[in-house]
Amino acid sequence: MASRQSTPDWLQRILDDSSAPPKLYSWTSANLSKERANQAVPKTQENSPKKPSRDRIHVLGIGNMGRLFASSLAKLPSRPPITLVLHRKALLEQWVSSPGIEITRSGEVQKSTDFDVEWWTDEKPHSGPVIEATSGTGITNLIVATKASDALPLVDRLRRYLDDSSTVAFTQNGMCKMWPPVGDIYTGHRFSKDKGPNWIACITTHGVVSLAPFRSRHASVADVLVGPVSLNAQTGSSSNYLTDQIVNGPDLYGRKVSKSDLWVSQLKKLVVNSVINPLTALLRCRNGDLFLSTDDEVARVIDMLILEASEVLKALIAHSSSAEILEITNVEHKYDPDSQQTNATMDKLHDQFSFDNLRKMVYDVGHKVRENTSSMLQDVRAGKPTEIRDFNGWLVETGELLNEGLDLPSHKRLIGMVENGLTLSREELGDRFGITDGQTP
Repeated sequence: MASRQSTPDWLQRILDDSSAPPKLYSWTSANLSKERANQAVPKTQENSPKKPSRDRIHVLGIGNMGRLFASSLAKLPSRPPITLVLHRKALLEQWVSSPGIEITRSGEVQKSTDFDVEWWTDEKPHSGPVIEATSGTGITNLIVATKASDALPLVDRLRRYLDDSSTVAFTQNGMCKMWPPVGDIYTGHRFSKDKGPNWIACITTHGVVSLAPFRSRHASVADVLVGPVSLNAQTGSSSNYLTDQIVNGPDLYGRKVSKSDLWVSQLKKLVVNSVINPLTALLRCRNGDLFLSTDDEVARVIDMLILEASEVLKALIAHSSSAEILEITNVEHKYDPDSQQTNATMDKLHDQFSFDNLRKMVYDVGHKVRENTSSMLQDVRAGKPTEIRDFNGWLVETGELLNEGLDLPSHKRLIGMVENGLTLSREELGDRFGITDGQTP
């Protein structure tokens, strides 16, 4: 899967790029206009450079997930120093005007202010202290809480500050791009030998709704799974620090899982997201409204999407590239497709990824989150780009990479509808998928 023909577009663009990573500057309140800088800010936003700390956690992206993780980690009994890394100057100005993360739970507003807050940019400050990001010492612990489409481009931009002492945790919906084999190709291209970071990922099932910048409502409490994606052979154990902080974070309800369990769980959640998110975005409805019937137009479209997803997942687990993730190699660390362990693992996963079991899972999750508004519908209403290319697009891309004959027409059609900004009724949705008189094509 490393040839140009079988390399995902996002990876090929990086492989074709040999430019040096940018030097970034850390802007704080001291670098804003005098009027802004003089406004009251928490004591942690003093103008002096922060002392380097191996325990410091940087949170990149301060949307719903960033707020949830940062505010939870701030409640730890032995609280680590936390830096919120913003992507726009306007957000830094907003923070200075009204500092704090607010999370509303059961009608109660909980506010956290004890953070270092910085805007990282390649633009040198025009006034105030000129300080390189992390004072040039590098990032030890990074939580990437951006949208899925932004995650890797932003991490790639920070690679100057990452090395084998770094642990990077991805919190996005969709599949983490650092899974082998493509993640290993990326790491080998961007980092010198044995200097790649430790990549871990989180699967978050909490329901969080944005109220305003730095303000969210914790709509439904669930949990976070966290585990390794690809660890540095020499420094992998250092990832335990960030993993443990996330697991112990109040309000996160974290649980540590193995690499294979994390991978399988991400695949399952991807199927759920590829159904619920785009359909609620098209129908402009709550999650639960998709499941009012098991035999109408929407139910038939759901079945079409799940059937195609099932075919991709079954092809994926049978591919030799999945052996490392599933840890089904022999004593010589080679993939043996005929071993007893391989057959047992494959039989179990084929059952989990069957149409019937995936369908039951989607309906079960749909019932649990029936009162929630999907993240994609929130994005559509806010006029923001959606993550459909990281959900349905990933399935289409993976199907094409694994098997030239593995086509996903329903998912392709759905991508086009969402990206064209359509709003449909249930009947119109059925018509778009060729469902007439209750008959599936």
